[in-house]
Amino acid sequence: MARLRIRVGNEIGSAALVADGQHARADGLTSLAVLFGAVGVYLGFPLADPIVGLIITIAILGIVWESGKTIFTRLIDGVDPAITDEIRHAAEHVDGVKAITDVKVRWLGHRLHAEINMTVDSGLSVEKGHAIAKEYRHELLHHLKYLSDATIHVDPATESGTNYHEVAEHSHEGLPPHSH
Repeated sequence: MARLRIRVGNEIGSAALVADGQHARADGLTSLAVLFGAVGVYLGFPLADPIVGLIITIAILGIVWESGKTIFTRLIDGVDPAITDEIRHAAEHVDGVKAITDVKVRWLGHRLHAEINMTVDSGLSVEKGHAIAKEYRHELLHHLKYLSDATIHVDPATESGTNYHEVAEHSHEGLPPHSH
C-alpha cells in the first residue's frame, strides 16, 4: 500500500499523498524492526530492543525531515528547479522559439501553473507568433504531467527580456513619481 500511495502521489503531484505513503512504509518497517528486536531479546541479546528503538527513531526523523521540507516548500509556492529546466527544455522542441527569457511557476493544489516570456523572430506576424506560443503551450501540457495551464507572453527578438517590460518613471493623478 505504501508503494502505491507514493507512486500515485508522484503521478498526481500530491506531496501529502507521498508523505502518507512514506508514513505507511515507516509503519511497516517499524513493525518489522520491532519483531527483530523482540527476537533478539528472546535469543539473549537484551540490547537488541534499545538498538532497534534508536534505529526506528532515526528512520522516522529522516522521513519527517524529507516530508516536512517538501510540504513546507509547497506552502511557500516553491517549485523544484528541475521543473523550470523542463519548461525551458520543451521550447527546444518547437520551431520558431528563439529563447525563453522568464519562467514563473507555482503550485495551485496538485497542479502547476506557469507564466512564461518567449522570444520569437521580430518579423513574424502577430498571428504567427500566437501560433508558435500555442504550439509551445501544447508541448508543455504534454511534457509536464502536473502542468494545468501556461500563460505565454510573446516578445519580438528586438524587444526581448524584462528590461523591455518596465514602465519608466512617471506621475499621474497627483501621485509621486514612480515606475513599474
